[in-house]
Amino acid sequence: MGGYIMQIQNYSVNDGEGIRTTIFLAGCPLRCMWCANPEGQTLRNPMTRYVRTAEILAAVRRQMIFYRKSGGGVTFSGGEATVQTEFLRELTGEIYDMAVPMAIETCGEFSFEEIRDILEKMDQIFYDIKLTDRERHRYFTGKDNDRILENAKRVYGLGIPMVIRMPVILGVNGDEKSIRELIGFLAQNCPMAKLEFLPYHTLGEEKYRQLGRELPPEEFQRPSDKDIETWCEMAEQAGIETVSYR
Repeated sequence: MGGYIMQIQNYSVNDGEGIRTTIFLAGCPLRCMWCANPEGQTLRNPMTRYVRTAEILAAVRRQMIFYRKSGGGVTFSGGEATVQTEFLRELTGEIYDMAVPMAIETCGEFSFEEIRDILEKMDQIFYDIKLTDRERHRYFTGKDNDRILENAKRVYGLGIPMVIRMPVILGVNGDEKSIRELIGFLAQNCPMAKLEFLPYHTLGEEKYRQLGRELPPEEFQRPSDKDIETWCEMAEQAGIETVSYR
C-alpha cells in the first residue's frame, strides 16, 4: 500500500519526546485561514508525492538508533494524518511491530470508532483545539467544532498521554475570552491533559506563493512572549499543566 505525503522529516525534536521522524501526510478536512502547511490540504498537488509504505518503513529503520538513544520515535502529522485512514493504519501496524514509539498530531475531525485501533497504538497524542466557540470555529476553519470537542473527550478517555495544542493567533483566538473558554473546557473534560500554546508564525507564506494562493490575512499576528506567559499562568491556576516542545 502507499499514500500521499508532503515530507519525511528526520531529527525532529518539536513533535514528541527525543529525536523523532515526523511523517507529514497529505489531506485535511479543515481550511484554517492561518494554515502553515497549505500544501497538505489536498492529496495531490505539486508539493506532495505518492510513496509506498515500504519506503517509509525503510526510512524509519535507518533512524532507529537515534530513537533508542534519545527516547524518540515516529510522529504522524499533516495535513491531517487520519484522512488517509488505511495508509495510516498500515504504517502504524508495521511500526508498532518494530517496537518504535509513536505519536500523532491531529485536528480531531475524524470518526473516532473508525480510527480507535490506530489511536490505541500511540504513546502520545497531540490534539489541536483552535476555538471552543462553534461559530467562530466555523468561520475561521470552514467547519464547526462539534465533533472535534466530542472526540477530545473520547481520546482523553483512552488514557494515553495527551497534549492539547492551541495555535494562538491575535485576531482569531489570542484573547482572554477564547483562552478562558479553552481552559474551562479542559478543566471539565480533560483535566490531566497537558496544554501547549503554539504562537502564530508566517513561515508558510512562501508555500502560498508557490501554490498561487492568497496569503493569510495581515491582521493575524503573533502573540508576545508575555501573552503566552500570562495564558500559561491562567491555565496553571485552573490546574492545567502547560508544556512547550518548541
